[in-house]
Amino acid sequence: MKALRYLAASVAVLIALAPVYWLITISLKREVDQFAYPPQWIGFHATFAHYAEAFGGGSFAIYFLNSVALAAMSTLAALLIGVPAAYGLARFEWPRRWDQRVGDWILSTRMLPPIVTIVPLFLMLRGVGLINSLAGLAIVYTGFNLPFVVWMMRGFFEEVPREMEEAAMLDGESRSGALVRIVLPLVKPGLAATAVFCLVFAWNEFLFALILTQTQAAMTLPVGIASRVTQYEIQWGAMSAAGVVAMLPVLVFASAAQKYLVRGLSLGAVKG
Repeated sequence: MKALRYLAASVAVLIALAPVYWLITISLKREVDQFAYPPQWIGFHATFAHYAEAFGGGSFAIYFLNSVALAAMSTLAALLIGVPAAYGLARFEWPRRWDQRVGDWILSTRMLPPIVTIVPLFLMLRGVGLINSLAGLAIVYTGFNLPFVVWMMRGFFEEVPREMEEAAMLDGESRSGALVRIVLPLVKPGLAATAVFCLVFAWNEFLFALILTQTQAAMTLPVGIASRVTQYEIQWGAMSAAGVVAMLPVLVFASAAQKYLVRGLSLGAVKG
């Protein structure tokens, strides 16, 4: 049975990694090798010409930097706003169970299909002059990440015993001080997991960036990659090269947060 489990896990890993390997190989193949039949999985002549084509002109570099700035700003803003809100829902007494109702309402806003909000968002951003700007996209991404942050962090805060904060406040600590010095260090796994999910959403988001940006200066990497599909050709090599580079920041961030993620997200160690 153990051998079968290892075999099934190995097959699952190979299936998951096969598209990534194919993307990397396409980014390194010459055009004549990209369409070879049967496909050349190994033994092809590698070239970095597609990376030079994608980033040599500077356009993909601009898209990359825009995506990095947007992902960082929206993730940080969502955490700064959502963490105190989640703490308030988890710790303070609300009349008539309004904490549960507010929590359900916050989560319900995340269930809306993004396409139904694109027209009012476009009109609102146009009214304040934020169309085709990184600031406008950052506000939109923060708004869509906030419900997720509040809902996730509320659960993590509820796992931390109240007695720890009460003991700190009896020793003269303020409520905000207890949150920063006592509670937040205990919920680092939750913060790391929430930040990773927010970062991935902001990094991969395509619809809002496509509709709300119209020039190269504010275009993000997913939209820039899609722009290589034209009515005349599909630039597979440049798209694959940009896709490989697009994977790197998320992998780096997830690896940096891994030591908190591997602790588990139940926070059971602080109970009792």
